[in-house]
Amino acid sequence: MPKRPQIAKRAERKKLHVKTGDMVMILSGDGRSKTPRKVLSTLASEGKVVVEGVNVMKKAQKQNQQQGGRQAGINEENFIEKPMPIHASKVALIDPKSGERTRVRFQVDKEGKKQRVAVKSGQTV
Repeated sequence: MPKRPQIAKRAERKKLHVKTGDMVMILSGDGRSKTPRKVLSTLASEGKVVVEGVNVMKKAQKQNQQQGGRQAGINEENFIEKPMPIHASKVALIDPKSGERTRVRFQVDKEGKKQRVAVKSGQTV
């Protein structure tokens, strides 16, 4: 009897406490400071977030070589800065009322919609 081929497992989405556009504080790592930073994007399947100005990668890229020769700047390089993802557990959401970091609680309102609520102040995020 032939063996059945293995089916690739679909990546499960992890539930994140932050969304794109939220203001967060970095808890650990290189970008740790008291200043709030903006979440640029979330990668729910990996459990990671991309935060503005944190974990920035610099990549060297040569200039355009349309003219050719040394005058075109073949030996000169430009650097492109690209923020890379960090784990979602390294960021904490900023409380909209006090401006301090807070945890998030999920509550269902009267209409049956799921809402994120700041634990410290009780306000919806």
